[in-house]
Amino acid sequence: MKLGVFVSDFKLTVDTLERLTAEKLGLILVQNGVYHATTKENGKSSPLLEKTTNLYALSEDIQIRGLKVADVDKRVKVVNYSDVVDLIFNDYDKIAWL
Repeated sequence: MKLGVFVSDFKLTVDTLERLTAEKLGLILVQNGVYHATTKENGKSSPLLEKTTNLYALSEDIQIRGLKVADVDKRVKVVNYSDVVDLIFNDYDKIAWL
C-alpha cells in the first residue's frame, strides 16, 4: 500500500508514524506541520524528516507563517495545492491525516 500522510501539527511525535506500515510512505506537511521542514531545535532538524524520503511541504502554508521557501530543509519538496491533488490521485492509494 502507498500511504500519504498529512501532518498538520508541529508537536507530533514520530511514535505515531512508527506504527504505520506502507510500501511507500509520503509525508505532506501542511498548516503548522510545515515547521518540521523549516525549524531546527538545538541545531537539529525534526526527527520526522528521517521517517521517509517522500517529504512535501505546502508552499502557501510556509508563506502564510512568514517563512521562506529557502528555509525549507533540502530533503523536502515544496509543493502547491495543485501538486497535492496530483499526489493524492496519482501517487498514494490511501490518505491519512495526523
